[in-house]
Amino acid sequence: MASRDKFAVKNRAPAAIQITAEQLLREAHDRGGGSASGHARKQRSQITDPDELREYRMTQRKGFEDAIRMNRVHLGNYVKYAKWEEAQEEFERARSVFERALDVDHRSQSLWLKYAEMEMRNKFLNHARNVWDRAVAILPRVDQFWYKYTYMEEMVENFAVCRAVFERWMAWEPDDKAWYAYAAFEERRGDARRARSVLERFVQCHPRLPSYLKYARWEEKQLQVPLARDVYERALGELSAWELEDGEEAKLYLAFARFEEKQREHARARGVYAHACAKLDRADHPELHDAFLRFEKKHGAVDAVEREVAAARRAEYEDKVKARPGDYDAWFDLCRLEEAAARDAVAPDRARVRDAYERAVANVPPPDKKYWRRYAYLWLNYACYEELEARDLDRARAVYRAALDVVPHSAFTLAKLWLAAADLEIRRRDVGAARKLLGEALGRCRKLSKAKLYRGYARLERQLGEVERCRQIYGKWVEAAPAAAAAWRAFAELERAVGETTRARAVFELAVAQPELDHPEQVWKAFVDLEIHLERHPDDEDGDGDGEDA
Repeated sequence: MASRDKFAVKNRAPAAIQITAEQLLREAHDRGGGSASGHARKQRSQITDPDELREYRMTQRKGFEDAIRMNRVHLGNYVKYAKWEEAQEEFERARSVFERALDVDHRSQSLWLKYAEMEMRNKFLNHARNVWDRAVAILPRVDQFWYKYTYMEEMVENFAVCRAVFERWMAWEPDDKAWYAYAAFEERRGDARRARSVLERFVQCHPRLPSYLKYARWEEKQLQVPLARDVYERALGELSAWELEDGEEAKLYLAFARFEEKQREHARARGVYAHACAKLDRADHPELHDAFLRFEKKHGAVDAVEREVAAARRAEYEDKVKARPGDYDAWFDLCRLEEAAARDAVAPDRARVRDAYERAVANVPPPDKKYWRRYAYLWLNYACYEELEARDLDRARAVYRAALDVVPHSAFTLAKLWLAAADLEIRRRDVGAARKLLGEALGRCRKLSKAKLYRGYARLERQLGEVERCRQIYGKWVEAAPAAAAAWRAFAELERAVGETTRARAVFELAVAQPELDHPEQVWKAFVDLEIHLERHPDDEDGDGDGEDA
């Protein structure tokens, strides 16, 4: 209680002279005790006497030595110590500190760099050279030492020693950049012969595609076109398959062709592209084939461009049919492409077109008619090609026969194939063969009662003027399918067309008398239409039918 009363404020009245916070800060700043921002300023001592300097140095060195003694393996203490000695121009002491640090860790890259840079910074070239020699002897795989060593020798124009350092470096077979740095040094010296020799040793040391490409570009930069071309040709001959990674062979051909194109040697470039495209598949190297196509569009003739476009499309279609053999649209595209190529060629390659069709029709669909509708047109196009383009009717007939043998007629049939084959026989002027073929169709497909087959056969006989044969065909149709209203109507329409109205009426009467019809209303309607017509035109009744038969 007494202590609290002791420190209590006795007089709470305001002071006569008020002091602001700004005044306090300004006073502190003026006296050197701090700044307006509140950061303390370190007091600096001014040394004016050699004894004070010795005392200061002794104090600093004692602090550095104590730090090293406390943590001997911490290289940062050595580096700070050496830099301080360098600032005091005590270079022998600085070297001693660096040597003590190297005794701790002689494989520290940053330590060697700081040591050598100190020597170079203070122009002790022999000392720096000694440090670099020791560094590259202990750590020969650290490229930074070699780069700085050679740079120092080149800057002091000690070119012979610089070249010797490069040779020591190359004995370790470093990476590409080191060899290129050596060649660039010789190029700066204006000695292209030595630079070329360095690059020759480079490609022998590293027989890889990037090495040859760098060498070739260097020769091209030196305007030595024949030598650059020789490097590309050597790369093609010397680099085997196991020395090239995936895609590098195409990259080499592309670089070679672009080099020739840049030299306006279009024939050479075309030869390189053609050889590469023939050797490398488009599916694995599309960029090479696309580059050839762009080259032909730019420098080639129209036929060459079209040939390359066709090759690109052919590869695309081949990939499609390989991935999905049942894609008949892709097969159509491929076959049409081969037909167009054969049509435009001076010597048509019929075998290539036939091979495309044979491979296409070899992909037989499942025994379901909905899959066969598109497939049938492959056979039809194949036969049309043999007949119209190849002018080989015997092959066309063989194609139709092969197509008919493939179709499972017990499940379904394709009338368009039978009728197309019969039309071919007519064009061959072999009516007997056409009748035999259609007769076979009716016999094999009797259970199916294919309306299109009967109508097509009857139409053929009608065109030949064989009305009696037409009656026999329709008779077989109604016999095979007595419940088919379409068969009775077609039979009656035939009799009406040839003027045999009595026969037509008799056919309709037989039709409506059937116990079962699929569409009786159609038969009755056609019957009624016949009676109405005869009522309005009585002269048409009881005709003898000579008009049509004649």
